[in-house]
Amino acid sequence: MKSVHILILAFLISCFLAADQAVAANRPNVVMLLSDDLGYQDVGCYDGPVKTPSIDSLAAGGVRFHDFYSGCAVCSPSRATLLTGRHHIRAGVYSWIADSSQRSHLLLRENTLAEVLKKEGYATAHIGKWHLGLPTPKYDKPTPDKHGFDYWFATWNNAEPSHRNPRNFIRNGKPVGELKGYSCQLVVDEAIAWLDHHRDPKQPFFLNVWFHEPHAPIAAPDELVNEYGKLSDKGAVYSGTIDNADRAIGRLLAKLREIDKPENTLIIYASDNGSYRDDRTGGLRGKKGVNWEGGIRVPGIFYWPGKIEAGKMIGSDTPAGIVDIFPTVCGLLQITPSADRHLDGSDLSGLMVPGKQAFVRHQPLFWHLQRSKPIVAMRDGKFSLVGYRDYEMSSNNLFQEEWIPRIKTGGYTNFQLYDLLEDPDQQHDLAADKPELVNQLKAKLLKINQSIMADGADWHLEDPDAP
Repeated sequence: MKSVHILILAFLISCFLAADQAVAANRPNVVMLLSDDLGYQDVGCYDGPVKTPSIDSLAAGGVRFHDFYSGCAVCSPSRATLLTGRHHIRAGVYSWIADSSQRSHLLLRENTLAEVLKKEGYATAHIGKWHLGLPTPKYDKPTPDKHGFDYWFATWNNAEPSHRNPRNFIRNGKPVGELKGYSCQLVVDEAIAWLDHHRDPKQPFFLNVWFHEPHAPIAAPDELVNEYGKLSDKGAVYSGTIDNADRAIGRLLAKLREIDKPENTLIIYASDNGSYRDDRTGGLRGKKGVNWEGGIRVPGIFYWPGKIEAGKMIGSDTPAGIVDIFPTVCGLLQITPSADRHLDGSDLSGLMVPGKQAFVRHQPLFWHLQRSKPIVAMRDGKFSLVGYRDYEMSSNNLFQEEWIPRIKTGGYTNFQLYDLLEDPDQQHDLAADKPELVNQLKAKLLKINQSIMADGADWHLEDPDAP
């Protein structure tokens, strides 16, 4: 009788595993493409000056958001928001991370998109810039494999000494040494090699490709730079880096079509924050590093043939952002996120999939960056509310972890209100004309801020990941 029970149990386990594999086999592949410091008006489909046929093809075959936002006005926090669907301060990242002088990193206790998909049977890989904390001789920080990635090929921050012949890539914990070529092409080389040689072809995959271009220090092939100006023109080099990255994306898209039908792959494209060039923000106020529209408005494209509507543009009256990527992927794949943590983003699938339940944003979009003036911003419908800090801080431009207690308890003043449908350049402050609306929006902003700061890790006192 005991042996019969064992056989029945073994049969049930095999059925469970087979069912789990069948579910995984029916899942689409997921590819996340992220540019670095690419502005709102850089690429062709956003009326930019750079020829980007590969990115434009994703917009033509999918959904493009007119008003799409970064998770923060600088690199590391926006990336933390992308992977978690949560405000970056909840995830332990206050500003861009300097690994040699800061303990900060993406908290291990966070639940990343890679971890969620891995539990669903996905093979996972991160290729390209990381900037969420890597180990140094002084600080032992988690590597991407601790955040759900089976395979990784990454840099701490930027490609060094520039996009040309970078020497600071690390593959699965081992330094690679100097590589010949340009960063975007090398990143796609690695992604294609992983697709060809390192994944199980029976598994769906999550491929997270984060380019360095056009973050400074910049470099691009002369023949591409020449298409946009003189080799000595920094604007032309900047455009050349974006053109080069688009060509790399084209190679990756061709490989994806080679290994599977386009209908079996969800592709998302965005940038981590606005451009550092004033001429690439689409005339919006501000640029990278500040919470005006020019610092946080970026391209946003979702592409999944046969599932997502093709050639659809979501207008300015429905803003969205990087904070929505985590819940949206879960919604599109019919995965229920864990209920043990608050998501600041909302599921956008109702905007993109015909017949899906209507989209409802459960919480306004919110930004906080301690060195920015304004320090906070919130987008609720067509309105933008911004505020300045009501306290003094050190003049040091590099984030200091001893600032955290002041950041967590600090207040805001000088609130300004803008109607982004009528005034996308934020030139006309309506606060004096609409005091009741300012008070309503201010109450929402402060409630979100209180929740985020309550979760915020205090790195200068202890390691928040310690038991």
